[in-house]
Amino acid sequence: MISTQDCDDTQRLWDYHQMGHTPRPCSVAIGLGSHDLGVADAAADLYKRGMTPLLVFTGATSPTTRERMPRGEAVHYRERAIELGVPDSAVMVEPRARNTGENIRFARDLLAEAGIEVSSVLLISKPYEERRAYATARKLWSEVEIVSASSPMTLHDYIDSIGDARLVIDMLVGALQRLLVYPEQGFMISQQVPVDVLNAYDRLAQGGYTSRLLRDDKGEVVEPTT
Repeated sequence: MISTQDCDDTQRLWDYHQMGHTPRPCSVAIGLGSHDLGVADAAADLYKRGMTPLLVFTGATSPTTRERMPRGEAVHYRERAIELGVPDSAVMVEPRARNTGENIRFARDLLAEAGIEVSSVLLISKPYEERRAYATARKLWSEVEIVSASSPMTLHDYIDSIGDARLVIDMLVGALQRLLVYPEQGFMISQQVPVDVLNAYDRLAQGGYTSRLLRDDKGEVVEPTT
């Protein structure tokens, strides 16, 4: 049973993970690979709304997507977007990336090799990964403007789509930990985390929502050093 406090703390993390950007026309939209086909749905919607002339889907497979997306995340995203009415000519695929940093770097390199000039990017991710994706892109591709986007849904809607509330909380806690420790490892820019969000994260981690936390070689939870 998930307590009222846990629900409140989860909502705090959910709200913080979303950047609150308003979509606007950009040079390209990049959909980051994952288990969630909602990324492709959001990309197709943005394309049809005239927000971008080109979609790039990036992602290989992972242990959580290998069975569901055997041809690779980016390929399945492409197929989904075409099913939703996006023309094949408006979709590019980057099939090698296995983490967020590679998503950004490999998509950037693919566009450069194709001679496509990019000044702004609609960066499409899972709803709770907006801030992590934004921080990574700002570190690795600082010369372009980043506009974050995801499927518009509430926390409750997202839990219903996954079907496992505890897993969703674990994922939100893990994503927050990465925002704290990855900047000092050089993977993303540092961002200010409000005290109430930090307190919510601490309570949830202490409450056992830890399956997605990074751990060191000794099995200890990785903590920021500053």
